[in-house]
Amino acid sequence: MPDTPVLDPATSLSDIIHKRHSARAPYDPSRPLPEADLESILEAARWSPTAHNMQNYEFIVVDDPSTLTAIGQIYSRASAEFVRENYAQLSFSEEELIRKGTGVLATMFPPSWRRPDPEPLPDGERGTLDATMGSCPAVVIVIYDPSRRAPASEGDFLGIMSLGCAMQSMWLTAHALGVGMQIMSVFSSGAVEGELRRILSIPCHLRVAFACRLGYPVGEARPYLRVRRPLDRFVHRNAYVEHQDEPGPVAGG
Repeated sequence: MPDTPVLDPATSLSDIIHKRHSARAPYDPSRPLPEADLESILEAARWSPTAHNMQNYEFIVVDDPSTLTAIGQIYSRASAEFVRENYAQLSFSEEELIRKGTGVLATMFPPSWRRPDPEPLPDGERGTLDATMGSCPAVVIVIYDPSRRAPASEGDFLGIMSLGCAMQSMWLTAHALGVGMQIMSVFSSGAVEGELRRILSIPCHLRVAFACRLGYPVGEARPYLRVRRPLDRFVHRNAYVEHQDEPGPVAGG
């Protein structure tokens, strides 16, 4: 019999990194996340690097249908600050996005978000979190203690970076398991965070860093162009050199 091919771990990891994406489609609420997969995702976060090994995080896993419904009924609305700063990152054509290599397409957002002056926002754009959650069977809310700071880290930059490491580990593991994941930053906004404290009994000294929904997408997700700058646009050898003629970025993947 021929030898069984051995999968190169480095190639496998590279493939996972390249194909990881935000699963923005609605999820199947009747298909629960297997406990073993959930534990693997949380284990990945547990072994993520953290500044000074502080592990300054707590995870609230919400998979009880009644609690998910209660969270879904929380009202949210994008702030004028978010819309204004989001506008600065928009491209108004795929060609522009490919040329820049950073940011997102304007068509991914409501028309009122596609202008430099976001005020006043239409009243109709005040909706509930249910639309954001997309009928997901599970939500993981990551909270942390802002009074604990990594040593010699102004603004706790290293601590926030550590939370990002946990997020990345969760995301790559979810993708490897075939589980859809999307970050929901709206959960950390003031009004939403306050309601989450009430529903989930979150102590007042802890803050919401981010939340993610987990599950299995149903139907066709709206496609979106993924771009990254090529290495020669941001890698410098031995000294910083201003790039004069920047080549176009690599799209997709």
